[in-house]
Amino acid sequence: MTTNPLIEKFGPRESMDYDVVIVGAGPAGLATAIRLKQLAAAAGSEVSVVVLEKGSEPGAHILSGAIMDPIALTELIPDWKEKGAPLKQPVTEDEFLFLSETGAKATPHALLPDCFKNHGNYIVSLGEVVRWLSGMAEEMGVEIFPGFAAAEVLYAEDGSVRGVATGNLGLGKDGEPTDNFQLGMELLGKYTIFAEGSRGHLGKQLIERFSLDGGKAPQSYGIGLKELWEVPPTNHKPGLVVHTAGWPLEPDTYGGSFIYHAADNKIAIGFVVGLDYQNPWLSPFEEFQRFKTHPAVRQHLEGGRRISYGARAITAGGLLSLPKTVFPGGALVGCNAGYLNASRIKGSHAAIKSGMLCAESLFEALQAGRGGDELTAYPEGFEKSWLHAELQQARNFKQWFKKGRATATLMTGIEQWLLPQLGVKKAPWTLKRKLPDHVNLRPASEFQRIEYPKPDGVLTFDRLSSVFISNVNHEENQPAHLTLKDGAVPLDVNRGVFGGPESRYCPAGVYEFVEADSGGERLQINAQNCLHCKTCDIKDPTQNITWVTPEGGGGPNYAGM
Repeated sequence: MTTNPLIEKFGPRESMDYDVVIVGAGPAGLATAIRLKQLAAAAGSEVSVVVLEKGSEPGAHILSGAIMDPIALTELIPDWKEKGAPLKQPVTEDEFLFLSETGAKATPHALLPDCFKNHGNYIVSLGEVVRWLSGMAEEMGVEIFPGFAAAEVLYAEDGSVRGVATGNLGLGKDGEPTDNFQLGMELLGKYTIFAEGSRGHLGKQLIERFSLDGGKAPQSYGIGLKELWEVPPTNHKPGLVVHTAGWPLEPDTYGGSFIYHAADNKIAIGFVVGLDYQNPWLSPFEEFQRFKTHPAVRQHLEGGRRISYGARAITAGGLLSLPKTVFPGGALVGCNAGYLNASRIKGSHAAIKSGMLCAESLFEALQAGRGGDELTAYPEGFEKSWLHAELQQARNFKQWFKKGRATATLMTGIEQWLLPQLGVKKAPWTLKRKLPDHVNLRPASEFQRIEYPKPDGVLTFDRLSSVFISNVNHEENQPAHLTLKDGAVPLDVNRGVFGGPESRYCPAGVYEFVEADSGGERLQINAQNCLHCKTCDIKDPTQNITWVTPEGGGGPNYAGM
């Protein structure tokens, strides 16, 4: 008997049944759907597949650098070139720079580990790739529902996952139904696949419910900030790839940057900061803006104009933090699980491959008449795949940075350049993380406040003007999707001990400490600014902030990103 008062008043919810329900129309979710349909067509059988996407369209919420290794796409759709996949700009040149405050030292190409080489790869807009993949999926009979946010996992009586429910529409800020109220609907499947991307809202719940991270190192994340620029042809070198490490970050802070010269006089520039940083005064957004003022960086952008901005969390723990990916009735794929290779600064090929591996296990199970059990063939297939071998070689990459940039640089060179030269495929040592990212934040009193320069509006910008060009939008009269477990914590702990770090780690100006009507301060949450990056859910030092799904279709609408 339901205990949900809205269902009791307005229910029951409508439901639709499928063989497979997929949450998230990103590279992993769409690859799962496409491969499943391919296998069914080859066997002359029918498999019903639906994909839910919380963005206004597939690709609207997709944000990545991005350089794409086409290895998995070629396995999935061998004739992708003939079918018009938007992989337009091959990489022509790699640079890796170590920055001081004013200088830049290039790594000789002969000493670059293979993980930093991109011959045969493409500079892409991953959002455009996803839109193209969604078209391929729909041609094969996959149903895609954009603007539908999966808000709740549904369980069978035996505890297995039986599907998801979409969020209710038309709730007011107080959580009460308005005249436009519409109850969510249930999408039920023999199996449900979660492809929500980094720090997925439902994936986080499933990992906890089924203890999928038992025996694994704590997951590690970064925040990636990106801008898209249009520059004069004189500044543009199509196919040039530049990565940097060093300034403006301190040696004990993990991070780096990318500058990708894409097609059509476009440059994608971005900055990544590991969310295990210690200094609560650090602002990833401001570090990104400061980074662009370096002489070796600004030369790429001068005379150009910024046309888009976005931010997204990156799941970077790698193989050692990869949770168990299957549970009764479903599986995790892509960055919802954590397949990204941080050393290569790439995840789309891994997402596609994980979706393919999952689809192969799904088809085998469906052909056998199964449903609601564990897809054990999926992790078994992963362990035999090239993806596992790739992540195995990179397993220590993020861990070395806890020992400082110099040690990390040396050991990355040994593990990913020297040992392969010697024919050694796997380093004989393994480093394991012990603490989740939020635990690393130290009290504000231990650090000197960082005074960031004011933006000039030409090369550097403030957060609000940046959010404006992300095309973010949320229905204002809806319950806040950024929730606090305890309303007293932001002032008593976050402000009192850590100096209010949420006002700095958020890349969209969602969190502000403002003067309260009764005197003193209060935390103001500008939820309409939210880019769905999930940084607050990850970095909040007391884990008091929980990100939940807003109404479907809300959030950013990234163009060309």
